[in-house]
Amino acid sequence: MDLGLVIRRTPVLRKLTYGLYGRRVEAHLDRATVPRHVGVMLDGNRRWARAAGMSTVDGHQSGADKIPDFLSWCEEVGVEVVTLWMLSTDNLSRPKEELVPLLGIIEQAVRDLAATGHWRVHPVGALDLLPTGTAAVLKEAEQATAHHTGILVNVAVGYGGRHEIADAVRKLLQEQAALGTSVEQLAEMIDVEHIARHLYTSGQPDPDLVIRTSGEQRLSGFLLWQSAHSEFYFCEAYWPAFRKVDFLRALRDYANRQRRFGG
Repeated sequence: MDLGLVIRRTPVLRKLTYGLYGRRVEAHLDRATVPRHVGVMLDGNRRWARAAGMSTVDGHQSGADKIPDFLSWCEEVGVEVVTLWMLSTDNLSRPKEELVPLLGIIEQAVRDLAATGHWRVHPVGALDLLPTGTAAVLKEAEQATAHHTGILVNVAVGYGGRHEIADAVRKLLQEQAALGTSVEQLAEMIDVEHIARHLYTSGQPDPDLVIRTSGEQRLSGFLLWQSAHSEFYFCEAYWPAFRKVDFLRALRDYANRQRRFGG
């Protein structure tokens, strides 16, 4: 008898086995190697739903339900900042019958994060591209959690990496124009730090580790500027099916890498 096959086909045994394996991985995890900032591309909600015979809305809701679990795992190991890519600027072009329920799910997920009384919520994205109600929920969550001391949670909604860089340059130009700086002077003085100070994540550490679920192996514009020296981990599991053991594997893989930062 193939014991591995029996385990894979028996939910209770599979859960028990993964639980034991997860505890083993966690026990050997060096906390000194844990990334300070983790970015996550929450990918695969729709494909997970199709595979399960469920609706797209069910997939997005299951993906939202996974977020508190993930943040708890991050908290347990000492991660300080998490960036969750929940909706891209490209996603805003999805059919209305999918986009409207998705925005509602995101709004409720953000309200729930704020209601914990623990995590700090920081919107990351082009709020001007979002419906007024969605933008208001994001701003209210940020204000309501400003005094919280837990993990800083960047909720990337209406986010695109190219759009962020364009916004940063635009803000920089507006700032310097108000100071009376000429184009020639600006051209002489501008450097990467000037742009970095105007990014959505200004003042935060860049992500050490970026995780993408669903098996896709591309950035798709996620944290283009900030991820210049990030490590990447691509996981086959769809986001709603992402488990703690998958997260621990990502941390173990990250810990085994030699980060040279171009040196």
